[in-house]
Amino acid sequence: MTEEKYPELLPRFLKYVQVETRSDPQSATVPSSPKETAFLKQLAQELQDLGLSNVRIHPQNSYLLATIPSNLDHDAPVVGLIAHIDTADFNADHVRPQMIDDYDGQSDIALSDSGYQLSPAEFPSLKKYAHQTLITTDGRTLLGADDKSGVAEIVTMASYLLKHPEIKHGTIQIGLGPDEEIGTGADHFDVKDFGADFAYTVDGGPLGELEYETFNAAQAEITITGKDVHTGVAKGTMINAIQVGIDLHNRLPEHDRAEETAGREGFYHLYKFNGGVDHAEMTYLIRDHDRQKFEERKQNLKQIVAQLNEQLGEERIQMKLYDQYYNLKDALKDHMEVVAIAKQAMENLDIEPVIYPVRGGTDGSTISYLGLPTPNLFAGGENMHSRFEYVSLQTMEKALDVLLEIVKLTAQTPIK
Repeated sequence: MTEEKYPELLPRFLKYVQVETRSDPQSATVPSSPKETAFLKQLAQELQDLGLSNVRIHPQNSYLLATIPSNLDHDAPVVGLIAHIDTADFNADHVRPQMIDDYDGQSDIALSDSGYQLSPAEFPSLKKYAHQTLITTDGRTLLGADDKSGVAEIVTMASYLLKHPEIKHGTIQIGLGPDEEIGTGADHFDVKDFGADFAYTVDGGPLGELEYETFNAAQAEITITGKDVHTGVAKGTMINAIQVGIDLHNRLPEHDRAEETAGREGFYHLYKFNGGVDHAEMTYLIRDHDRQKFEERKQNLKQIVAQLNEQLGEERIQMKLYDQYYNLKDALKDHMEVVAIAKQAMENLDIEPVIYPVRGGTDGSTISYLGLPTPNLFAGGENMHSRFEYVSLQTMEKALDVLLEIVKLTAQTPIK
């Protein structure tokens, strides 16, 4: 494939990543950031200019929705394509992407003059991309390929289909949403209004990823109230909130940590810990593929908090524990034909599907539990949520190929 097949893809992606759309976990608004709202309005105008139908921003969940009408003379299932427009909890101000043409697959890549570099010794995935065009950060921010690569691929696909009416397809519904990175974006997704029979999130990583098994996920926000007195008279009086937090953490299974687990092994991840003697705050991510083990992990943390409060003689530890999403596989077990279509699309394009239990989640997890089967497709990003993020233009092009192949196959799929 040559770059000229989708000439809009690269400039569209570069334009998108330079718009700051980091979501805000402390906000109670939807979207969580006014910068997301502004970008959604910008995208809405772009979709209208391209000629999509029924372009609108949903008044409750702020998804940007649009339709590509069917050009068939028969009924076919309606397929949905979904991506998120926000970026993760890492510096996203003034993203300045840099291009590496015809990368040799061996050399270190200097990330501008930041002092950081992408090295195959540290990131072996780089070796897969010999003779490809890479888009990297300048070392000061993330890139935003998660998930602006998916957004660019979907919008470019829409433009391509409208310019090539000879490609037969059924109705395609597009949904571009906010706040995926803070775990709230899909909570109020309106399945009925979206109007698809099944959908795909375009939010995965490297070439061939086809994901339909995710973590069950919860978050625990813990606050500890200490008692700060002079160290000279501390015995029997001081309650060091930092030490209480350390004691709490040390009661968790020692090796059940993100950095020591793999595959289907679950964990407790201490994501944030700050404060002082008088007051401390901790945030945990709790993850497990197995639902029963997931529930046991939550119960274990509750018991630890209760035991420590009992020892302290009063409730100095407060915990807000809430579920974020559940294992996508459990919601898709009766709808595996949706996965089969994506798998067939990749195989038709000589792309080997890469299927494994994802150590994370997507909006597709939540949306599938709301009643719309939604597995996840690769969008191209590597080293996401960091200054070392990068994406291959050729992989993005192949992701677009897969989307087009899916809508072609869907046009031939009988209505059930």
